[in-house]
Amino acid sequence: MKNYILNSSTYGKLILLIGLLIAFPVIVLPFYPEEIEYLPAFLLPALITFILGIVVCILSPQKEEKSTEWQSNLQRGSLPVLFAWCFSFFIGALPFVFAGELSFILALFESVSGWTTTGLTVADVAAMPHIFLFHRSFMQYCGGLGFIIVIIMLIHGKQSMSLYSAEGHADRLMPSLKKTARAFSSLYLGFLVMGTLAYRIFGMGLFDAVCHTMAALSTAGFSTKANSIGEYGSMPIEIVTVILMLIGATNFAVLFLMVKRKFKQMFRISELRFMLGLVLVFTIFCMIPLMREMHMGFGESFMDSLFGVVTTFSTTGYSTMNYSVWPSFGIGLIMLLMIIGGSTGSTAGGIKLARAYLLIRITRENIVKRISPDRQITSPSYHKVQGKTLIDDAIIKDTLGFIACYAGVFMMGTLLITLTADCSLEAAMYEFASAFGTVGISNGLTNAGTDNGTLIIEMIGMLLGRLEIFIVFIGVYSGFKSLKHLFKRKGR
Repeated sequence: MKNYILNSSTYGKLILLIGLLIAFPVIVLPFYPEEIEYLPAFLLPALITFILGIVVCILSPQKEEKSTEWQSNLQRGSLPVLFAWCFSFFIGALPFVFAGELSFILALFESVSGWTTTGLTVADVAAMPHIFLFHRSFMQYCGGLGFIIVIIMLIHGKQSMSLYSAEGHADRLMPSLKKTARAFSSLYLGFLVMGTLAYRIFGMGLFDAVCHTMAALSTAGFSTKANSIGEYGSMPIEIVTVILMLIGATNFAVLFLMVKRKFKQMFRISELRFMLGLVLVFTIFCMIPLMREMHMGFGESFMDSLFGVVTTFSTTGYSTMNYSVWPSFGIGLIMLLMIIGGSTGSTAGGIKLARAYLLIRITRENIVKRISPDRQITSPSYHKVQGKTLIDDAIIKDTLGFIACYAGVFMMGTLLITLTADCSLEAAMYEFASAFGTVGISNGLTNAGTDNGTLIIEMIGMLLGRLEIFIVFIGVYSGFKSLKHLFKRKGR
């Protein structure tokens, strides 16, 4: 059986991995034995998934990579990645349904929000058993790391690289992908331990500390408390949360440099410097209306602004207050941060800081070119983890193409929500920006009574946001192409 699994197709391994992850929340039952009644709600979906996974492993052995005329590396990897995420959404919803906690559509919404690290919720957190609270946070923790990082440890051959790229990873920390995956996993686990200890030191209970750390590192935002981090009213806990959210919003490769104490190389990276500058500038901009219109003191306005800026641009969605009561200027800044998002290669969503930085640089260079002598030649560049990189035509096309596509999806999703939710354009923009950017901050539009059409639009937005749009489109295209080739072969 071991040989069947090791030599099976990627799909079989992904199904088995998801089955294992769904069963994992049962580890909390020894600490909450009164919740033993919910054991079947997790074991039954896990068992069904395991059986399906074993069948797929036996019937679909791993085939040698063969290039085709229509398949690129990204196309080969996008379909398994899209399958893994969509399958996990369905299986992650089943425990809620089997236990009678949520209807199927609400359970599916909660699952999609969890795996995509969004954090929008339709559940009553105050009445939810501990095992389901852990399940929500654990989905986010695993969704932040990504299924492919784990699977790469079991995959041999060229397909591992196509899968790695398809899930949105760009940097290698080690010479081999397996070692890179292990480095990612070790970093993620190490920060989980440190975050949990920090929360415990400042008075948070162990269960809450583990759940909040998982959600903060994955820039997700599911909380075990109805009032999120604001429930604790503790500045040290807020500071720990800000640090964890910043870690989650930072490129894993940059974090690896930090752990290796290569600070000089780390602070050369343009995206990191842009992130730190953005946090500083937007915090100051948010403080001004809070002090003027809400009459807050300097210390209170600084902490609320800093937390609001970091939780928004990191696309975490934790809160210490109701951001919808902020002055309009502050709400506008929050919406802009939702769209920008965190770093490339992090657990955050949005356009990503690197693309926002490049957009500014491209615009600046375009203006300079128009006012400079015709003969003047410039070679703009920026610093990545790998070193100095020229801003060439390929980078410009990729950046502008993605941002244009992001804007198109954002406008379409916003307009559809105005129809299904019968709300104002501003409210729809705010809510879809939150879903599409995998932020999770709601203006009250998303709840258990929300129209199913609105929930479906938001779920589609979450998936597109987590997998950065093109992977979903390419995955769907590859699926249709694969079916077409299959039917052609059968017709011969």
